[in-house]
Amino acid sequence: MEPDSGRGRIGRGREGDTGLRGAARRLTGCVRAPGGKRTMSSITDNYPLSEKNPDRLTTPTGASWNDIDLQSVLDGTLSMSDLRIAPETLELQAQIAESAGRSQLAENLRRAAELVNVPEARILEVYQALRPGRSTPERLEQLAGELESQYQARRCARFLREAAQAYDS
Repeated sequence: MEPDSGRGRIGRGREGDTGLRGAARRLTGCVRAPGGKRTMSSITDNYPLSEKNPDRLTTPTGASWNDIDLQSVLDGTLSMSDLRIAPETLELQAQIAESAGRSQLAENLRRAAELVNVPEARILEVYQALRPGRSTPERLEQLAGELESQYQARRCARFLREAAQAYDS
């Protein structure tokens, strides 16, 4: 696996178009304009995605956004795992936020995309550790290492390491 290059969790860049941003580009049709400048109008014009492009949204299990309705839940054809958000959807939202000049929101959404496959109990443990006075820099470093090695959550690990430095100072 390549080091995080800011192209999503497992991105290889434009050539392979395999990372989260590549998936987002395929979903929205985001392209580069002449001269290499990226045009985001196809993304922002399609916002909100669930209303303007629901056919392009899927859950982590592959269920289509259009297939999610109360009757499917009542019939048992959808489970809770069908109702979770996909990392690609969070990356789409991050690109929309970025194009609107909201870089911090975009970074938060990208961290959330990394956490999609982290068990909820572990996320709550990390949350508790980040609360003031609840942890040590060493514990935060330990959690950062785990997020990075077990879940490839590099952005989240970096965030925990920043918190550890703040606690240390």
